[in-house]
Amino acid sequence: MPVLTRLIPSPVVVDISRGALDDLAGLLADQRISSNGKLAFAISGGSGAALRERFAPALPSASWYEVGGGTIDDAIKLADAMKSGRYDAVVGLGGGKIIDCAKFAAARIGLPLVAVATNLSHDGLCSPVATLDNDAGRGSYGVPNPIAVVIDLDVIREAPARFVRSGIGDAISNISAVRDWELAHTVRGEDIDGLAAAMARQAGEAVLRHPGGVGEDAFLQVLAEGLVMTGISMSVAGDSRPASGACHEINHAFDLLYPKRAASHGEQCGLGAAFATFLRGDREMSMLMVEVLQRHGLPVLPHEIGFDEDEFVKVTEYAPDTRPGRYTILEHLDLSADQIRDAYRDYAQAISS
Repeated sequence: MPVLTRLIPSPVVVDISRGALDDLAGLLADQRISSNGKLAFAISGGSGAALRERFAPALPSASWYEVGGGTIDDAIKLADAMKSGRYDAVVGLGGGKIIDCAKFAAARIGLPLVAVATNLSHDGLCSPVATLDNDAGRGSYGVPNPIAVVIDLDVIREAPARFVRSGIGDAISNISAVRDWELAHTVRGEDIDGLAAAMARQAGEAVLRHPGGVGEDAFLQVLAEGLVMTGISMSVAGDSRPASGACHEINHAFDLLYPKRAASHGEQCGLGAAFATFLRGDREMSMLMVEVLQRHGLPVLPHEIGFDEDEFVKVTEYAPDTRPGRYTILEHLDLSADQIRDAYRDYAQAISS
């Protein structure tokens, strides 16, 4: 008998709204999450203290754990600290590093995760991947999707605007990543999941074409929904392909070659997406990306994040080595350093014209 439908791994609760955290205790009491309030909270050592003070009185059976940083060692230490507590779930309450550590720790000890995001810096808040620093630089580790995602737009607006800008760059880069996936399908016969591709592309397009700005609830709603949808698209696909192409290879290359100078994930991905789209020959889309990134205060040229032309050429040349086996426009064109330089100058000229 043919399979007529498929199950899509996704959170059982997604709450993106103003005041979403006002009833966090009630949401966590949902029988699908916790039957007795035995929860392990992962928080930062700084802003996490204020969050603990706010929620601890309503959650007397919860335990609170400060996360030291965003490394694999931090995540393992967190898991080791939590493993003897007999909790119902882990709650990652904070930004990207906190949630990634909490995702890894929850997976390690076999508990579901509730992601409570306090900023919108990237699509990792609902993805099946935990990105953590390690001795080799930075690694991506497969984990289950969160069982619930909570995003309070009032809290998001209180965070520095640079976090929202980073999320914008990450979301828009979906458009380039899906084009790379389609290229790999056409040239190499790589399987492509149409549903995952559609979800990721529409998430990116919604952010790209929204007229609002970082201080507007309507725009933040679309951005938050887009980042959640992107995370689910990766679960549908079974890997990061819908949201990671040449744009993310360029981002990883920045991180690995210049770890002490790298900009935010979203800034590098947005720049990488605009340049990769230009390399693909789609000048109209590339310049639209540039226009939108600039409108939101994101970089579109490497010197805007402190890198010169030679360094960017080196980054782009090294980028394919960051994801062996992944086929993108960079692998397809296989440009030499001189060809990358020429292409970059054409891109920079197009921006200035």
